[in-house]
Amino acid sequence: MIALSLREIAEVVGGTVEGDDAVTVTAPAVLDGRRAEPGGLFVAFAGEQADGHDYAVQAGRAGAVAVLGSRATPLPTVVVPDARHALQRLAAHVVARLRGGLTVAGVTGSQGKTGTKDLLAAVLASAAPTTATTGSFNNELGVPLTMLRAGAADRYLVLEMGARHVGDIAALTGLVAPDIAVVLNVGRAHLGEFGSRGAIATAKSELVRGLAPGGTAVLNADDPRVAGMRSLTEGPVLTFGRSEHADVQVLYLALDRLGRPSFTLRTADASAVVALPLVGAHQALNAAAAAAAGLAAGVPLVAAASALATASLSKWRMELRDLAGGATLLNDSYNANPDSTRAALDALAAIEGGRRIAVLGEMLELGEASTAEHRAVGRYAAARADVVAVIGEAARPMADGAGERAVALADNDAAVDWLRGQLTAGDVVLVKASRGARLDEVAAALA
Repeated sequence: MIALSLREIAEVVGGTVEGDDAVTVTAPAVLDGRRAEPGGLFVAFAGEQADGHDYAVQAGRAGAVAVLGSRATPLPTVVVPDARHALQRLAAHVVARLRGGLTVAGVTGSQGKTGTKDLLAAVLASAAPTTATTGSFNNELGVPLTMLRAGAADRYLVLEMGARHVGDIAALTGLVAPDIAVVLNVGRAHLGEFGSRGAIATAKSELVRGLAPGGTAVLNADDPRVAGMRSLTEGPVLTFGRSEHADVQVLYLALDRLGRPSFTLRTADASAVVALPLVGAHQALNAAAAAAAGLAAGVPLVAAASALATASLSKWRMELRDLAGGATLLNDSYNANPDSTRAALDALAAIEGGRRIAVLGEMLELGEASTAEHRAVGRYAAARADVVAVIGEAARPMADGAGERAVALADNDAAVDWLRGQLTAGDVVLVKASRGARLDEVAAALA
């Protein structure tokens, strides 16, 4: 974050300073006081269960020098009526000050956006200092927090942008209009919130509509709903995919014994071989998207391919790990929807080993389609795994779909006990569910 005094911050956000207004913030803003850095800003919210203002002293002990909140605290505080709005205004101000030397890339899609964001950050960081979203901090709070981490030395800012309603991404591009907009796909994530895939497509298209003048749209040539967004911008468009018409085309895709893809990326002017250290054939399209966005930012294809070969993903996303006793764990427990779960099951099937065990939990926010989608994923799992272990009553339709290959387990503890009694050398275990199911606990217990 660029250095700002509380006096300057108050002027930007329309607040007043309680305490020393000359105090200068030099480190990023945080919502969790325990994560404050020396010189940082603690943003306090008064919620139904807890009041962040009460943790100002804790934030100060961790290094925070000031608070942004709705009432005074023991630390110097910029007091505002609405801390969220103030945080967003501050973030927009900071990036606007940096914009002359900063290229901003936004990434969205129903699935794969966190992994693609990680890959794009690796591509851009190979060329110049880059700040990118941590994990999946992609909402109305996470995006401005990431923006505030940008500094004067940065040349690239990569922002993952998520949505649960039409208008969410438009609000984010209102804070910062991206120079590059990457749209991966239109799937079924949050279908219960949106109501239809058409509404999901409308929401994702807001990233293209929100481009800065002359900005480049990077679109999936294999997804008709995404490819159709070409008409929404008068600026340059780059496409990626396996389609022969894609500007960055994936060719000669193959998987090794651990399900890691190698392939060729080809453009009209160049080609490069990529060997990803990541699990899953679907990662090839994510890599193509990152390479296309890299081209839009001025990173040559060969340089992008080199960066992709050493890239890594955020935690609990397709993590491959050897377990005691000789089994292998594929931990993709951070989140799930029908499409991402199918991709994970394909990855499980591609890994060489003994039995393949799919440990699956509930996929949230599917609305009226929930039962049918869970049952369909269960059928898909049964065709790719030897055993389909389904956790929790809400996910029970998966077991119905998986039929004779299903094992129904009451909860995470029961799953851990069952797995410990079942696993033998050579088994490969996938753990996958929506975040609310907390199947990371199962993965951690196994590891």
